Amino acid sequence: MSVKQSMIFGVTALLLVLSGAPAMSEEKSKQHIQIAEIVVDPAQLDSYKSAVAEQIEAAIRLEPGVLTLYSVSNKENPSQITVFEIYRDREAYLAHLQAPHFLKYKATVEKMVKSLKLIPVDPVVLGSQAK
Repeated sequence: MSVKQSMIFGVTALLLVLSGAPAMSEEKSKQHIQIAEIVVDPAQLDSYKSAVAEQIEAAIRLEPGVLTLYSVSNKENPSQITVFEIYRDREAYLAHLQAPHFLKYKATVEKMVKSLKLIPVDPVVLGSQAK
């Protein structure tokens, strides 16, 4: 390959990479991201954990618009649960709310959950090695 061909190839490759950057940013800006702060009745914590595990497993397996669901408990107060949620877009989130496994989860935990606060967030930096 001549120097001229190498330069043309390099510039073309750079333009392709740069033109993809706005598309990726646009895609991320469409995502629906929120945090759910949940307080569970401590006497029902094991049952809650079982129900949320079943719901998250089904959502990740069955719903292509559900990108990330992490549920964690506070070490000092395990009945305080935080769920980090990322959906492809708002429509995927709304579809998730109507999914049979989510409706089952809501009915199951209705009397276990003492409070629920949904906090919409914007990403600053998201990083993961999980596949």
